[in-house]
Amino acid sequence: MANWRDTGFGGAVMAAWALATVPLTVLGILLAVPVLGRRRAFFTVGPMFARGMAWFCHIPYTLHGWERMPDAIREGRQSVIFMSNHESQMDPPILVAALPLPAVYIAKKELKYVPFIGWAGWAAGVIFIDRGDRERARRSIRDAAQQIRDGKNVVIFPEGTRSHTGQMLPFKKGGFALAQDAGVPIVPMATVGGHQVLPPGSMKIRPGRYTLLMGQPVHPADHPDRDSLVQEVRRRIEELVAQAHETAC
Repeated sequence: MANWRDTGFGGAVMAAWALATVPLTVLGILLAVPVLGRRRAFFTVGPMFARGMAWFCHIPYTLHGWERMPDAIREGRQSVIFMSNHESQMDPPILVAALPLPAVYIAKKELKYVPFIGWAGWAAGVIFIDRGDRERARRSIRDAAQQIRDGKNVVIFPEGTRSHTGQMLPFKKGGFALAQDAGVPIVPMATVGGHQVLPPGSMKIRPGRYTLLMGQPVHPADHPDRDSLVQEVRRRIEELVAQAHETAC
């Protein structure tokens, strides 16, 4: 007998459940803020929600490569920028569930004022970028770089949007400029499985496995220019994506 999650009805139920629990999760985060503080509240409650969603929707995930990271990164003494391919809207919550240390996303400033999303972002310490004009955008990037130097870990999808085919899109250079400005390593990642679990354009969640691979850090100072840095990180992510597909088979 087919699992109910594998049916169209099951996919709709899982999507509705995930959407319905988001406001409750954000409320839980906000209620915990006075006791734990903003970041501890988010990174206590947020991963619990993400792991619960993965369990309910039958989306097991595995993370490989963390054990090979330098001690300074694993112990939180060296902040980093995680850069991954982007297949699905499911990628961010799976990364929140899987990453062993707190890491925030970079979002456009307008999301700061969206109910629930903006509130959760405020608690997490999401870095909001003002793209209103070039000068404000530059100030936002400088502020973001300082926050990373001060200890924040960041997750960036350098494609800028989800791939509709599963093939990686061209990389945007803003994240690489941020890494150079902050002077922190880039950790290349493969996040594979989202194209099957929640394809772009679909609202129905399907059971499926996520495989996440981390590669060795890339240091911006080791590259003569930004183009060289972009090419090296892309090459490593492509290799990790191929390995992740092999691991998932």
